[in-house]
Amino acid sequence: MRKVLVLTLLCSSLAVAQQYTYTKEGELMLPKDYRKWVFLSSGLGMTYNQNATPNGNPPFENVFVNPVAYLWFIKTGTWPDKTIMILEARASESRISINKDGRVQTNLVAIEVHVKDSARGGWAFYGFHNGGERGTLFPKTADCYSCHEQNGATDTTFVQFYPTLIEAAKKNGTYKDTGH
Repeated sequence: MRKVLVLTLLCSSLAVAQQYTYTKEGELMLPKDYRKWVFLSSGLGMTYNQNATPNGNPPFENVFVNPVAYLWFIKTGTWPDKTIMILEARASESRISINKDGRVQTNLVAIEVHVKDSARGGWAFYGFHNGGERGTLFPKTADCYSCHEQNGATDTTFVQFYPTLIEAAKKNGTYKDTGH
């Protein structure tokens, strides 16, 4: 039984590790197939700025996670090393085609990635400018690091916004009620 568990964990780790790569300059390469990954949630017009003004054309934010990390989280309530979460921001429009009300997603606005890589110091954020294939590491002084540490419901991630994960985190005792 123990050999099977070790082999399963090893295979899982390898599968997670193969989901993304870095350039020799330390840039993160955007996984080309991320839209086939597990879709966690979509937000509309989300902002963390308390002084934000209403946006008449709010963006959609779609979150995807690599499949092996998702399965691991469902079982354990924790994110394994090599987890990669992709936030894809898209513009929204109304009154397109036959749609008379509501909003639909349109053009890509930005991509940001949250990666858990112990070989590179743990969780990190990368930005992909203009839909590029190479992501630049955000400095550790960027607000996203402290915001995620203070407000993330599980392991610096916003599980509180991912309905399919809340139950797994609570069941495994890893959910932190952030009061938000």
